[in-house]
Amino acid sequence: MLEPATLFRHGRLLRIGTAAAVLLAVVGYVALQYVYGGKREPRCTVVSGKGDGASYTFTAEQAENAATVAAAGTSRGMPERAVTIALATALQESGLRNITHGDRDSLGLFQQRPSQGWGDERQIMDPAYSAARFYEHLADVPGYSRLPLTVAAQRVQRSGFPQAYAKHEPDAALLAAALTGRGPATFGCEGRPAAGTVPADPARVRAALARDFGREVRPSGGQGRTVTVPAPARPADDRASRRGWELAHWAVAQSSALHIERVSYDGREWRAGGSGEWRKVRAAGAAGAGRAAGEVRIVTGQ
Repeated sequence: MLEPATLFRHGRLLRIGTAAAVLLAVVGYVALQYVYGGKREPRCTVVSGKGDGASYTFTAEQAENAATVAAAGTSRGMPERAVTIALATALQESGLRNITHGDRDSLGLFQQRPSQGWGDERQIMDPAYSAARFYEHLADVPGYSRLPLTVAAQRVQRSGFPQAYAKHEPDAALLAAALTGRGPATFGCEGRPAAGTVPADPARVRAALARDFGREVRPSGGQGRTVTVPAPARPADDRASRRGWELAHWAVAQSSALHIERVSYDGREWRAGGSGEWRKVRAAGAAGAGRAAGEVRIVTGQ
């Protein structure tokens, strides 16, 4: 018969062995999920175009919503400052996630309330619609672009915590600079489509462009898996390159949702599945190198 001390040691060793086995099983499961398709959600990163090292990393879902919010602003002629205000507001209200819950009947990116006249539930849960409604209200705020961000956002949102918007301003400003095209090649995503999503389809890319930019952006048919988008100058900015980078960054932000494999513009190319960085390409390189001036080329997956 074992003594009590011996039984204690045996019990302790058994518990340690069991814990180690569970830990190894968890590690193995995570490794297999990563290698064989159950990968973590793709990440996106925006960096400062000033070379000061500032950056912000977030998820593909957040990137998709941020790009839609930015496009809703620029397509209405709103300045970059308005986009910064909108992005900071959505970061505070929902973390740039299109959530179905909130305080009382608040919903969506901006936590808008059907009972307060923002629209019905279906409309508010449409990021393009909710962003457009935010800009409509922001445009009615006198001198909003000169106001502190917290004040401008609060005039629209009427939040119980108005100062909370301030902490998101640096990240929102980085995003706005990239997604309005002012910072070339400053926005990248890993771009791995999530398992179980619908197949790649160039028609979905064209539909998403129409949804976010309206008639102002008219993609051409392209060939096969390619969608070609001319990048005309915006009315308030005669530099077509800014519009081009806005469209290019938008496509990268939508890459996971729309199964976009490559985006090219202005002699640079982004590819899904890598580090997310833009790389220079030769003018006579492979298809998708952006050979034509003022043209964004978007290539969907197989």
